[in-house]
Amino acid sequence: MAFEVVMPRLGWSMKVGSLVEWYKKDGEFVQEGEILFTAEGEKAIQEVEALESGILRIPPDSPQPGKEISVGTVLAYLVQPDEPAPFETAAPPPPATSVEQPAIVVPPSSTSGSPSRGARRERPASKPAVSPRARRLAAELGIDWTALQGSGRTGRIVERDVRQAAQEGEKEKEAKVKVSPVARRMAEAAGIDLAELAAQKAGEKIKREDVEAVIAAREAAAAPPPPTPPVGQAVPVTHIRRLIAQRMVESAHTTAPLTLTTEADATELVALRERLKATLGPRGKVVPTYNDLIVKLTGLALQEHPLLNASWKDGEIVILADINIGTAVDTAAGLLVPVIRDVPAKSIQQIAEEARALAEKARARQLAPDDMQGGTFTITNLGTYNVDAFTPIINLPECAILGVGRIVSRPAVWNDEVVPRKMVALSLTFDHRVVDGGPAARFLNTVREYVEQPYLWLVA
Repeated sequence: MAFEVVMPRLGWSMKVGSLVEWYKKDGEFVQEGEILFTAEGEKAIQEVEALESGILRIPPDSPQPGKEISVGTVLAYLVQPDEPAPFETAAPPPPATSVEQPAIVVPPSSTSGSPSRGARRERPASKPAVSPRARRLAAELGIDWTALQGSGRTGRIVERDVRQAAQEGEKEKEAKVKVSPVARRMAEAAGIDLAELAAQKAGEKIKREDVEAVIAAREAAAAPPPPTPPVGQAVPVTHIRRLIAQRMVESAHTTAPLTLTTEADATELVALRERLKATLGPRGKVVPTYNDLIVKLTGLALQEHPLLNASWKDGEIVILADINIGTAVDTAAGLLVPVIRDVPAKSIQQIAEEARALAEKARARQLAPDDMQGGTFTITNLGTYNVDAFTPIINLPECAILGVGRIVSRPAVWNDEVVPRKMVALSLTFDHRVVDGGPAARFLNTVREYVEQPYLWLVA
């Protein structure tokens, strides 16, 4: 019986997605566990593997790459030798607009390499003792999989076994590298390959300044501006751009937005970050950015003002128990908002490390759907672009978003004297259906106080 390959649901709220690329061709035999295609869902691209073995048959009218497709739409079939595909028989396949079906082909799990749902058939004993995905990864990384101990079912070698072997090999290489302890810790925190850096240093000992130079070069190239399209030429609308446009229009038309703006004296916040930089940098730790500090203090402010950590749902106001803050990241593909979860419970160091990892994944188009779901509040920072104040748009279904401008020296009255101080503009847009101006203003004032007096929340 033909096995249907359908557009999977890559996120709980996903209704449509798009086919990015087929990895297999029509008529090609596919082993269970091999990657069939990549699909794009809610701002994330994921590989989709086959749950069955068979010959891939793609109907002539199958949706083309880049076209929006409803979840559950049949894309192709896996058939056995000498078995005709359903579209080759008299009965036509169900139309693309049919009622959504549960996903039968799903992305591989990040922990076990097997789908999260759906019964898998028992493999025949004649199958090799290594999964196709693990075999392909071993070839890419130059790992001899025949010498590995499998941790999968019945001792099968799976992807995590290959990755663990690669990590152990890298550790062995790094152990032979001449590197100072501080430089090693900094490289590990930043994810820098010490063996590769040692090859560039021609046997010299790697020092802290060598690692700092690599980090600086990487950060300078991390977020290049998107290319400007030629004048007069139409720019194709990508799936991500269409999704951003849809959500922005929905936010503008369904909420009652109001923006409050204030100015905060960030002199003490700047001094705090400089002390953290001087203390953590030499120890190889990730130095928190201003945005990381603002994420932390905002999470604590939301604990005091839970109405700003709420949403409007089915005509009711729902105050959310978790405080998960999304941080807007500008990428060449568009604006992405990965989420840092349970912010109040995390240290500044944890937030800094997680934010950096999420930003790198966003720019590399490697975010998983879970990385961008579950947000309860959003922060967008345009300070790096020399913007002072602006009006951010609410990221539905959240009820508020905080805009942060640049930190700049300005004359200010301090202890009855006009002196230069580090000032920053804060803009809060909130949904007036959920919260009134008074509670929103009190929340914004708490954020301002936390910016001006960091010790208020550092001891919290």
